[in-house]
Amino acid sequence: MIINIGIELAKVLAVLIGVLNLAAILTWMERKQSAVMQDRIGANRASILGFRMFGLFQILADGLKMFVKEDFIPAQGNRFLHGLAPFVAAFFALVGFAAIPFGNTVTLFGREIPLQVIDLNVGILYIFAVVSLGIYGVVLAGWASNNNYAFLGGMRGSSQMFSYEVTIGATILGVLMIFESMSLQEIVRAQGQLLWGVIPKWGFIVQPLGCILFLVAGIAETKRVPFDLPEGESEIIGFFVEYSSMKFGLFMLTDFVETVLIAALVTTLFFGGWQVPFLLSDGFHFPGGAVWELPQLLVAGLQVLSYGIKVFFFCWLMLLVRWTLPRFRYDQLMRLGWQMIFPLSILNLLVTAVVILTLN
Repeated sequence: MIINIGIELAKVLAVLIGVLNLAAILTWMERKQSAVMQDRIGANRASILGFRMFGLFQILADGLKMFVKEDFIPAQGNRFLHGLAPFVAAFFALVGFAAIPFGNTVTLFGREIPLQVIDLNVGILYIFAVVSLGIYGVVLAGWASNNNYAFLGGMRGSSQMFSYEVTIGATILGVLMIFESMSLQEIVRAQGQLLWGVIPKWGFIVQPLGCILFLVAGIAETKRVPFDLPEGESEIIGFFVEYSSMKFGLFMLTDFVETVLIAALVTTLFFGGWQVPFLLSDGFHFPGGAVWELPQLLVAGLQVLSYGIKVFFFCWLMLLVRWTLPRFRYDQLMRLGWQMIFPLSILNLLVTAVVILTLN
């Protein structure tokens, strides 16, 4: 019993440390990537003992700055809800990772350990249920601040997140129809099959339009450029306009955690998750019958590494989009969601259903 609890706690800590560290690194990546694209140097002033490490110490400098700054609360605001809102937003973004598998099951000391915090047979439903609750953090922040601009940002955030969650739900249904499971681990394992004995049955192969729509709607859910209307620095300064210190830092960190979450979901649902092409539990099985046997732990390590590389790639891609496209107007944002992406997701669902019925 104690050993099982220790294993579960170790997996929770591994996921939290991995996600939070990657989110922190993304704050540095965003600055450096934008600097490269705009022919600038970027953050490079923070140093320890004269070493700058390409600006990586800026992450520590920003964290220390957030902790020591004054924690301002509006005199006419709701003190309790004002303090609760950033924790609500961050909490529901983090707990979504519990059902995402970052590797297959491994056997250690006679115990089978699934590389997943919790394997739910309705894992995908759990993720979107808890992530959708994060909207309360945005709404509470805008309302509890007792500021018209913050309230406007909160309303923008709630309507935007609701609009694009509908599209996400419709695109996910196509994936569920093909892989016939709501368990993310089973969906990933199903993507290890081969089409015509050569092509991995990854989600983007069987659901190309669904993959694109999910990625676009996912970027909108993170509330980042070009979908950053709830923040709108040049207009309303967003739902966190009355926040400072680490509460503001939590909102900023939540944006990057959500970026990691969307990247993890795109990887899991459409790009094979921890799958490596032709890699099975005992090694590589290439078309034609060639086999390259590998130790189990090495196979597990390659699968976890594959998952991490894919997630990192999609994080980079979303940062690239953030520094490439200009912000939409609010009417353009809503029109894109309801008149273009949502109808396409329904069309994709209908076509998927027709193809499945035809093949059966």
